[in-house]
Amino acid sequence: MPEPIIIVNYNSEWPRKYEKTAAKILGAIGDKGVAVEHIGSTAVPGLGAKPIIDIMVAVGLISDAHECILPLRSIGYEYTPYPDFPQRLFFRDGSMGAGPHHLHVTELTSSFWEEKLLFRDFLRAHAEVAHEYFILKTQLAVRYGADREKYEPYTEAKTSFIESVLARARVENQS
Repeated sequence: MPEPIIIVNYNSEWPRKYEKTAAKILGAIGDKGVAVEHIGSTAVPGLGAKPIIDIMVAVGLISDAHECILPLRSIGYEYTPYPDFPQRLFFRDGSMGAGPHHLHVTELTSSFWEEKLLFRDFLRAHAEVAHEYFILKTQLAVRYGADREKYEPYTEAKTSFIESVLARARVENQS
């Protein structure tokens, strides 16, 4: 049975776990990785989250990402194709939604790369917005969390909030 969606309070160990895991990933893929970032809620100090470290690695071209599949498999990462998202490759270690890490590999110039960093950085700079996001995620986890098959509605329910934050961040960055 799939794991339920659980939101936990911020853990000050998450950045250290990210650093350790990012080094292992970069060691496996070598010069294919041109940049690496800690993204998602675990990358925002004080923000509660699902206890899964999201890591984003940039490559020069998406074809370089495909060359990372075997090296990443050798360190325990399973490639999970998402045809609807051709600008990134997704990997996980452990079962979906319950493993300790999710890995996103994308081009350095992709909108995926830009939006993930924009969202993270805005939440880091605006604690009140990060708190609103925590409340939303907690409410959605209660609503959808007992049934992991409802993960898609959980994710979709966060979309309008994320899009509004991205719009605010873009305006703020233009100032």
